[in-house]
Amino acid sequence: MEHTLKHESNRSGSTGFWLVALGAALWGIGPLFRINLLDYMTSTQIVLIEHLLVCLVAVPILWKNRSELKSLRLKHLLPLLVISWGGSALATVIFTMALSSGDLNAVVLLQKMQPILAILLAKLILKESLPKRFGILFTIAIIGTYLLTFGFTLPFSAESEWVKIGSLLSLLAAALWGGSTVMGRLLLGQVQYKTVTSLRYVLALPLLLAMIWIEGAPMNLPEAGLGLAGIGVNLLAQALLPGLLSLLLYYKGLSTTKASMATLAELSFPMMGVLVNWLAFGQMVTVSQLIGFVLIWTALFFFARQQQNSSEQHELRPAA
Repeated sequence: MEHTLKHESNRSGSTGFWLVALGAALWGIGPLFRINLLDYMTSTQIVLIEHLLVCLVAVPILWKNRSELKSLRLKHLLPLLVISWGGSALATVIFTMALSSGDLNAVVLLQKMQPILAILLAKLILKESLPKRFGILFTIAIIGTYLLTFGFTLPFSAESEWVKIGSLLSLLAAALWGGSTVMGRLLLGQVQYKTVTSLRYVLALPLLLAMIWIEGAPMNLPEAGLGLAGIGVNLLAQALLPGLLSLLLYYKGLSTTKASMATLAELSFPMMGVLVNWLAFGQMVTVSQLIGFVLIWTALFFFARQQQNSSEQHELRPAA
C-alpha cells in the first residue's frame, strides 16, 4: 500500500512537468488570434477584453473558493501583483505590441530568456536547489535557444533582430513572465491553482482599465457581418485557449513541479509559436531552428526523466 502511494506521488510529479509544458504550448498559438485582432484594436484593448471574458469563469471560481482567500496575508500582496499586473496585464500587452513591431519568430523565440530570470528567482526566493547535471542540460537548452533565436549569426550582426523594438518588448515580457512563474509557485502553497488563476485575471482588471483610460484610443471595428463575427470568435478563442485553459493546465502542473523545472517546460511555448508562424503566416523554419528544437526537447526529456528518477529514489529510501 505504501509503495503504491509513493508511486502515485512520483507519477504526479512527472505528470505536472508535462502539464506545464502543455499549458505553455497553448500560449504559442496566441499569435494566431492576436495578429488578426491588431487590425481592429490596440494591444491593451485586446488584453482587456480577453480578461473580461475569462473573468466570466474566474469570478464564480473565486466565489466558490472564497474561504481560501482568508489564508492570504499582506506578505502575499507582492506575489499577487507580480502575477496579475506583471504577468497577466503588462506582459501580455507588451507581448501583443511586440507581435506588431518585429519579426514573429524573433519575438516568440526570445521568450526562452524566461528561464534565466525565473531560475535565479527560484533559487533566491523559494530556496530551491538545482537538480543534478543542471548545468549541462541547461547549457544544451540555451544552445538550442540561441539557434532558434539567432541561427548561425552573431547576436548583433546585421541579420539579427535583437536590437529592434519588437525584440526588446519581447525580452521585457519574458522577464515579467519569468517572475510570475516563481511567484505563482509561492502562492500555490496557500491556495489552489484554480484560485491563483482566477486572481491573476480579476486583479489585472484595474490596471488594464487605467491603461485603456490613459490610452484613449478608439476601436476600429467593422459595422456588422462576417468581419465582426470573426473578431468575436478570435477574442473568445484567445481568451479560452491560450488564456484560461493554458493557465489552468499550467498552474495544475506547477503545483507539483519545482519552479526551476517549470521554466524549462515552458520552452514549449516558443517552439509552438515557431510552428504556428510557419503554418499560418508562412515564416519557414530554418535548419538552425530545427536543430534548436531537437536540443531543447532533448534537455526537456532528460530533465523530466531525472525528476521522476530522483523522486523514486527519495520515496523508496527506507526511513531511519
